Amino acid sequence: MANTLPTLLLVILLSQSADGARTKLHPNLAASDGICQSMVESQGYVCEHHKKPDKPPVLLQHGVLVDSVTWLLNSPDESLAFILADNGFDVWIANTRGTISSLGHTSLSPNDAAYWDWSWDELVAYDLPATFNYVHAQTGQNMHYVGHSLGTLIALAAFSQKKLVNMLRSAAMLSPIAYLGQMSSLLARAAADAFLAEYTYWLGISEFIPLGDAAAKLLKVICDETHSNCADLVTAFTGKNCCVNNSKTGTFLEHEPQPTATKTMIHLSQMIRWGTIAMYDYGSKFENNQHYGKPTPPVYNMASIPKDLPLFLSHGGQDLLSDVKDVKTLLATLKGHHANKLVVQYRKDYAHSDFVFGVNANKLVYDPLMAFFKLH
Repeated sequence: MANTLPTLLLVILLSQSADGARTKLHPNLAASDGICQSMVESQGYVCEHHKKPDKPPVLLQHGVLVDSVTWLLNSPDESLAFILADNGFDVWIANTRGTISSLGHTSLSPNDAAYWDWSWDELVAYDLPATFNYVHAQTGQNMHYVGHSLGTLIALAAFSQKKLVNMLRSAAMLSPIAYLGQMSSLLARAAADAFLAEYTYWLGISEFIPLGDAAAKLLKVICDETHSNCADLVTAFTGKNCCVNNSKTGTFLEHEPQPTATKTMIHLSQMIRWGTIAMYDYGSKFENNQHYGKPTPPVYNMASIPKDLPLFLSHGGQDLLSDVKDVKTLLATLKGHHANKLVVQYRKDYAHSDFVFGVNANKLVYDPLMAFFKLH
């Protein structure tokens, strides 16, 4: 067993007097590191110094089949994470379970089928609340939230159940997804058909690896069936992105795509085929009864999202995944939302990836987004 020392965490809270001046400390205690060195490390313990930030926290949540690199790929003046940090925000970036940076588990290995026994329902029920609670506990503050694609879906689903809103200042949805029934990506629709038509086959493959053999066979089938140009898969799936920096493609491919649970892909396929936003359908009334106590999966009711929750929604006219018609369906469910709490931005030339990789998103999307954050 490795010889490890116990760790003490020393949190320093800077107090202020009524006139704004810092409270005077004893000269021997002026440096917080001095407490660690003189009172803790001298006793053989490891000490870490933490100071709670006074900056408003922002949590960034990426989409499906990618990871947190999406927020960091471009240059610092073009990537949302860096831009937020430069504008005085305390930035937290999440990695969804199953991605290469988030493979931990208390008892299961990623080699175990049970490790992958989840859909995006579990992200709503467990992972996103755990992430919110962690950021809230570490910062002592309510946060802003930014989701892209699947990151919007899990947040909207949680908000519809009144979850997380007590820790929120505001939420931004880039390429918002709640409804997928009208999506215009032929490849995505064909993939959804394949997942549901071969439901039992795909359930036998618990981990969906985008670069794996099963995914390659699926891709060949749907490319042949749709007569699509699969030489450019990003465009074929997401739409014609106007403003992505192609020089970053190599860096992108070093990190992406990322694995996810096959159940998540099946769940998204159910949404595409049936036009619903509901929990995972287990395929029979009996199994649904076993899980939900009813023959059909419960619905996430978007109309139940608190009407006073500040929301910023930005969507694009070329987006084949977050289709304009589906976004309109979402907005129709939010028609009773307080007018001063809802901002909707439409970029006619933007497709799905432009919102995170677009070289001009800093001015067109992120500047209005930060102005919205600063209002709330």
